[in-house]
Amino acid sequence: MNEVIFRGGTILTIDPNHRVLAGDVACVDGEIVHVGGDYTPQGRDYEIVDCTSCIVMPGLVQAHVHTCQTLARGRADDLELMDWLRNVIWPYEANLDEAAASASAELACAELLLGGTTAILDMGTVHHTDAIFAAAERSGIRATIGKAMMDMPDPQIPAGLRESTASSLDESARLIKRWHGTANDRLRYAYAPRFVLSCTEDLLRAVGTEATAKGVRIHTHASENPGEVALVRARFGKDNIVVLDDLGLLGPHACIAHCIHLSEVEKRLLAARGAHVCHCPSSNLKLASGICPVPELIAAGIAVAIGADGAPCNNNLDGFIELRLAALLHKHRVGPRAMPASEVVRMDTLGGAAALGLEHRVGSLEVGKRGDVIAVDLSALHATPKAPPWSAIAYAAKSSDVRHVAVDGALVVRDRALLTLDVAKVRDRANSAAMRLFP
Repeated sequence: MNEVIFRGGTILTIDPNHRVLAGDVACVDGEIVHVGGDYTPQGRDYEIVDCTSCIVMPGLVQAHVHTCQTLARGRADDLELMDWLRNVIWPYEANLDEAAASASAELACAELLLGGTTAILDMGTVHHTDAIFAAAERSGIRATIGKAMMDMPDPQIPAGLRESTASSLDESARLIKRWHGTANDRLRYAYAPRFVLSCTEDLLRAVGTEATAKGVRIHTHASENPGEVALVRARFGKDNIVVLDDLGLLGPHACIAHCIHLSEVEKRLLAARGAHVCHCPSSNLKLASGICPVPELIAAGIAVAIGADGAPCNNNLDGFIELRLAALLHKHRVGPRAMPASEVVRMDTLGGAAALGLEHRVGSLEVGKRGDVIAVDLSALHATPKAPPWSAIAYAAKSSDVRHVAVDGALVVRDRALLTLDVAKVRDRANSAAMRLFP
């Protein structure tokens, strides 16, 4: 019996009643068995984690990241989306070898875990997805990962990223067989057509069919940038979300990043199909793409999650920065009560879990769920004096405040030290790989 006890914190359950409790959270063999009050260990093999002055809560769940891009941090600043892709990101991804993809993913996973993110929906590049899965497995993070799909014969896409429709689908099928449901179901697969401009209609239609047949998620981008929206209209004669729906990709199993520039028809489609939207505030601001109308989407019945996107369009993978921005960005336009702290914290935990199709397993601290738990130390000056916990997490907390992290009931960070990867080696590998890519 493996028993981990988070002792003596203030507990944000994120359960249906949004309870705030005092006491212990206990996990046995990866499962939460106790929430609130005093807990007595059931066996002899147990570990007590001191959570004095901490808020104990579910780990953050980021529903849109690109771990393969982390080595390009700071290399694609001050560009808008299509120039960012064509001039920097696609050439960078085309030059990634397996070792660099592994180093990039390890660096991202280390940063994410140390910052309290316990689960991600990750879009890789066209190649080396096995290396990304392997890095996630070593790190201990919970990850749903997909290879980027790009079969459109576009001369602006580097040759190293072009693939045929058949090879894209065949490689995805192989990755599902190899990785989906491994590591005690901690690693899962998602089809990841990059966006409709990078894919043929045959590929997109096949993804819709295969994802449903295989029971896996779909992860893509849409309506991020006005120029991108115009290109989609020119090619298809309709908008992004309508295209995705017509080709069979829209549904509760779909998570669509950005969704900034939506028509009313598209909003109604997203709500009717039960698709999830991932709000990426830092990325959208840095690329000058705009601001996703999150309050209006929520009012329309659309499920919204939060993500940092990638290091080249954000420069960090800090879930607490995204949480704070999501809480603040909409108030000037909609009003100060537009995004209450409790709602934004729920979006960054249970909302993200739902986008990954894992809301029955993670995203809240409830008996029977898996033990994805973090302890956020609020003893620092920037969190003093003591505030209501929802406010403290949404507006004051930083990733550096994360003291302990468990995934699936196993400690991966203790007293701010990463236990699964050697941070010095991760840093050295990342620097060496980046020097090869950016001499």
